[in-house]
Amino acid sequence: MDTRLAVRARGIMKCFGEVVALDGIDLEVARGQIHGLVGPNGAGKTTLLGLLLGLAIADKGNLQILGTPVGRALAVPEGVAGFVDGPGLYPSLTAKQNLAALAALRGDDPRTMGIDDALDQVGLTDVADDRVRGFSLGMRQRLGLAAALLTRPRLLVLDEPSNGLDPAGKKHVYGVLTRLAADGTAVVMSSHRMDDVEALCSEVTILSTGRVAFSGPLTKLAAGNDELDYRVLTSDLEAARRLASGTAGIRVVDDSGVRQGTEVLVVSAAVPALDDLVKQLVHAGIAVRELVPVVSPLEAAFLDLTEQQESDR
Repeated sequence: MDTRLAVRARGIMKCFGEVVALDGIDLEVARGQIHGLVGPNGAGKTTLLGLLLGLAIADKGNLQILGTPVGRALAVPEGVAGFVDGPGLYPSLTAKQNLAALAALRGDDPRTMGIDDALDQVGLTDVADDRVRGFSLGMRQRLGLAAALLTRPRLLVLDEPSNGLDPAGKKHVYGVLTRLAADGTAVVMSSHRMDDVEALCSEVTILSTGRVAFSGPLTKLAAGNDELDYRVLTSDLEAARRLASGTAGIRVVDDSGVRQGTEVLVVSAAVPALDDLVKQLVHAGIAVRELVPVVSPLEAAFLDLTEQQESDR
């Protein structure tokens, strides 16, 4: 048993009638790691999260959570918290009353559970005494996260935690998850937003049609793309276009920005060729003001892997 792992899954199968939701899933999540779970609708993400929370039982395979084998019962070890399909809340109660009720259901004394601190961490102090029925989707998500914090989890499982969040709410959630990971908590989060995964996660698992299309570091996933389209903004776009056209491995995809005066040049290149172009631009005295992928490396790899796996079935 590897004590560094919060989750270790081997050959996990889960079927609903004739529908195969998970087909031989392997997964490892280290303690202190934020692990992203992405995939198209119907890929099996919610089913896998449910297994980690003890809401469902695998038909086949071996699952260990926090070093404890999970058997054929709807249960997981102490220290697991989270939610799928949104947190379950009492709409007629206030935010603070919701957390107190959840603590009482667990047999804990609400007065000693740090409810005020949990609400502060997720940015809900100002609405602590407001009834939840008036909360937005993003506020409900944050309250669900506050409820999970009360248990001081060692494994936190979240389904679309940034769903409905405004920039301020997202900042609070990012801060909470980052601090938890730094303190040794493992976080498994599903998301359809690649920017959230790239900002928070060190490793990612991509599911497609119930199978693992990729699992590993984000850096490895991004490096697997041979070519990406990049937006280039420089101090002299016309000169940049000429240099790009003459650089091996660089293909000018769209130079309409140069012609229309919007100062946007789009090129397609692998990283080594792009590095050569940047060196040439700097050598020529042309300032590089912006260089960003049109589609993020993670999103490009995600689309490529899932489309390839679906075509192979």
